[in-house]
Amino acid sequence: MSEDNKDFGDKAEDSFDKAKDKANEFAGEAKEAANEFADEAKKAANEFTEGAKEAMDELGGENKKLIAGILAIVLGSLGIHKFILGYQKEGIIMLVCTVALGAITCGIGASVMGLIGLIEGIIYLTKSDAEFYNTYQVGRKPWF
Repeated sequence: MSEDNKDFGDKAEDSFDKAKDKANEFAGEAKEAANEFADEAKKAANEFTEGAKEAMDELGGENKKLIAGILAIVLGSLGIHKFILGYQKEGIIMLVCTVALGAITCGIGASVMGLIGLIEGIIYLTKSDAEFYNTYQVGRKPWF
């Protein structure tokens, strides 16, 4: 009976060693799979970042800043720069105020709206591209 126990103990020890080896092998494969997954995730994140940068360039984040700034300085009283940025209501307000105040005050009211456009144009052009994009295109800040 004791010899059966020794054989049983030896078999148990052998099975334990085999299980331990299999577990180590499985852990190694899992580490490799995790590393491969991490590398693929990094590549996908880099591709996404590049795609987002290209999309922003295509949308004209910098071009809208430049166009809106120049139009605000040159034709600011008409509110065209507001329309470029997608602020239709504010653009209409500036246009109506320019026409109405210009007619009533013989052009003095129009020059006030032109001053507002000049100030906005300078603000647009002095902001960094990212700050302009976040403030006026994402954040939708319509005035100053």
